[in-house]
Amino acid sequence: MYTDSHFHLDHFELKGIVPDMIAEAREARVTRLIAIGGSDEANALALKTAKAYPGAVWATAGYDRDLAPGWNRDVSRLQETLAHAEVVAVGESGLDYFHKQIDPAEQKTLFEAMLALSVQSAKPMIIHSREADEDTHAMLTEFSRHWPEADRPCGVLHCFTGSAEFARNLLDLNLMISFSGIVTFKNAADLREVAKIIPEDRLLIETDSPYLAPHPFRGERNRPALVPHVAACLAECRQTTPENIAETTTQNAIRFLKLA
Repeated sequence: MYTDSHFHLDHFELKGIVPDMIAEAREARVTRLIAIGGSDEANALALKTAKAYPGAVWATAGYDRDLAPGWNRDVSRLQETLAHAEVVAVGESGLDYFHKQIDPAEQKTLFEAMLALSVQSAKPMIIHSREADEDTHAMLTEFSRHWPEADRPCGVLHCFTGSAEFARNLLDLNLMISFSGIVTFKNAADLREVAKIIPEDRLLIETDSPYLAPHPFRGERNRPALVPHVAACLAECRQTTPENIAETTTQNAIRFLKLA
């Protein structure tokens, strides 16, 4: 059985196909889904869906980088959402310097507040980082020092596309590494080399639906049912079986996110 550790509900809710999406995932043996927040609206949708599908869907809640400009630093509504048992992590949030529209200083202010909430709630962090390796590493170094559970990873760098050096730095900070459909792309040979070095107990898989459909579905709408294709690619490059990747990453998600 597979776990999609990171997908977004917005598209499926807009199309009115959440039940169909979950049913298709079950048919593909994807039995655990982590619905990702990032705004008050996305947080509420993730929580509502988790409550509607207990034991199958869990939620995260946070404020993502696009909310950084003009953010009023009010986290009261977010704190209320994080108090629900179905909400298992903070995020996603992080730094993205690829898109130049948002000032890095504003992104750091918001990300720092999300990291503080992660420590306060003892719910790990779902982290986005793109072309911001140095600043991400610096902020996570401080965060990891304050994480209250030394025997549990403090966060995950989702949709990892970085270097082996960046991956090792994150592993040293007690983080998980998650791979999306990008690892299956024909031009992602370097990323597949990185995937070989991730310790078994730090590995997660995801779709980041509805984006980044894996090969051979590129150009289609991605969905959780396609996460086995990510597992199959990782199995090939790590010289193991898809079944082993499914079992390993599911057990890692259960431990990391304290899934009931």
